[in-house]
Amino acid sequence: MATLDAVLLARIQFGFTISFHIVFPAITIGLASFLTVLEALWLRTKRQVYLDLYHFWLKVFAVAFGMGVVSGLVMAYQFGTHWSEFSRFAGSVTGPLLTYEVLTAFFLEAGFLGVMLFGLNRVGPGLHFVSSAAVAVGTLISATWILASNSWMQTPQGFEIINNRVVPVDWLQVIFNPSFPFRLAHMVTAAFLATALLVGATGAFHLLKGRRDEAVRTSLSMALWMVLFAAPIQALIGDAHGLNTLEHQPAKLAAIEGHWEREPGKAVPLILFGIPDMAAEKTRYAVEIPYLGSLLLTHTLDGQIPALKDFPREDRPNSTIVFWTFRVMVGLGVAMILLGLLGAFQRWRGKLYESRLLARFALAMGPAGLVAILAGWYTTEIGRQPWVVYGLMRTVDAASHHSTVHLASTLILFVVVYFIVFGAGTMYMLRLLRKGPHSDEGGVVDVGGPGERRTPARPLSMPSERDTTSSQDNDHGH
Repeated sequence: MATLDAVLLARIQFGFTISFHIVFPAITIGLASFLTVLEALWLRTKRQVYLDLYHFWLKVFAVAFGMGVVSGLVMAYQFGTHWSEFSRFAGSVTGPLLTYEVLTAFFLEAGFLGVMLFGLNRVGPGLHFVSSAAVAVGTLISATWILASNSWMQTPQGFEIINNRVVPVDWLQVIFNPSFPFRLAHMVTAAFLATALLVGATGAFHLLKGRRDEAVRTSLSMALWMVLFAAPIQALIGDAHGLNTLEHQPAKLAAIEGHWEREPGKAVPLILFGIPDMAAEKTRYAVEIPYLGSLLLTHTLDGQIPALKDFPREDRPNSTIVFWTFRVMVGLGVAMILLGLLGAFQRWRGKLYESRLLARFALAMGPAGLVAILAGWYTTEIGRQPWVVYGLMRTVDAASHHSTVHLASTLILFVVVYFIVFGAGTMYMLRLLRKGPHSDEGGVVDVGGPGERRTPARPLSMPSERDTTSSQDNDHGH
């Protein structure tokens, strides 16, 4: 069992801070594009519901964007404080990539964010739409640079090592390293899916509470369309990413599969469940499907993949952790595909807003996208160990020389501050979602949820507040 030495504490601290951080940019990436689509639909159709949804999700976006920026700044400082040897070794690559992010994406986002947040009634609709689109593009460019940096650490190329430091010699090779396109596509699609599930869960929550207005129904409908198409695409991207990992990080793939020993001539089974035992070098209680490992990982019935015993013990990732984090991610991905199919089936039946099963399923899947992102990130980063730059620099050599007491105390401080600051922000965001979008389209709001009687809340003969107000306005007008 690993002891809490200084390096492990530094890793836990970095993992803790990035676990908070990665959630908020994922929401902003997805929401920025969603807001752009909503505004485009509003400009094209002039339907009030799209503008109402824009106003609502803009508030959520603003909160997520603010918390994403703050949590990201902390991580940047940690490179210098806790990982100074890594910064000295590879800073000539990672430093410029992060600078490019600031010079392109962050400036683009910051330049148009104010217009996007406060300019809807102050600038023309065309300029405001351009601002929303610019912020959305900025979030995607930001993800591109971050993923380029992280992917280079996973599959480094385009450099020389001079005086024990990395010196970039070909920036195109550095940026477009072998795992970059797969990692970028996987992350951006995951952000879109996570946002769609969040939007769908909000719509489902209010449907179950009895609201049936256009904003709630449109939220659920748009979200389920996104899940229906994006979830299978994500599965295909994941398959391509797996083949890339097999080629460039075989030890990680062997750890993910809990595959210990290569048996020539024998097909590799897919281990669905089990408990990888690093000390005993075996996966206990394995539930296997014959041939499926070879089929999925090599696209043949008898293909072989590297096994953990092919690598020295000191070069093996922790299979116990990545085995399960990977299955959490894949399991949630399968559930997303099922949700998309169930939504399509109920839409075909004309029961999209009537099915309580669908609404409850969509509500339960609300956090699934963010959990899958975290599980996938743990799989990627823990699977890279013991290397911080794969094959070049070990994590133990990348850490600063701090004491265990120093790192333990700052870790406790981070935990307390993060749960207070980001906990408050998250609670505020959940309150916004609980309140739900306001809708002016369709006049009087229908009541009754899926499977419930659509009983009016008051006698039909009683004039509504809206009718009364409209009547008074007309009287004054005449």
